[in-house]
Amino acid sequence: MDNKLIVNWDEYNKTVEKLAIQVHDSRFKVDLLIGIMRGGAPIIDVLSRIFKIKCAYMAVESYSGDEIENQQGQIIFSRELSSTAHTLGGNILLCDDLSDTGVTLNKSIEWLQNYRPMRGNIKEIRTAVLWKKSQSTFEPDYCANRLKDSPWIVQPFEKYEEIRIEDIKKNH
Repeated sequence: MDNKLIVNWDEYNKTVEKLAIQVHDSRFKVDLLIGIMRGGAPIIDVLSRIFKIKCAYMAVESYSGDEIENQQGQIIFSRELSSTAHTLGGNILLCDDLSDTGVTLNKSIEWLQNYRPMRGNIKEIRTAVLWKKSQSTFEPDYCANRLKDSPWIVQPFEKYEEIRIEDIKKNH
């Protein structure tokens, strides 16, 4: 794939901070952050530290196969959320790294609304992403960067998908 957006750590952190400012300025009182794994993990880690609130992790798999870029497969959800929050509900901020097609975010909202421990306890679910691609049909509530096209986004931690542990050991 020729069209790539390569993001370094400094750009990544500034993008998460930009998202945090949008959420703060909206005056939406977030009770629980939920990150769609894996892309949402680093985002909610930082946001939970900034806003001093609990978070939960929701494992969702939608891309599969070797060397596949920009191709979404079947969506598979975890059986449970992982969280140390005493109660699951209230105002939810559902976070993912990007809105590619919008399917994962739409299906994740539906899954949360039907998740037994949360059913009837959700006041509102809002969504937050770092990037929205032009092809996405989903409109997130908060978006740090709206892209004019739909590049493959290479985030700073993705280099570990290509590195073997043997190579890391050589450098140490």
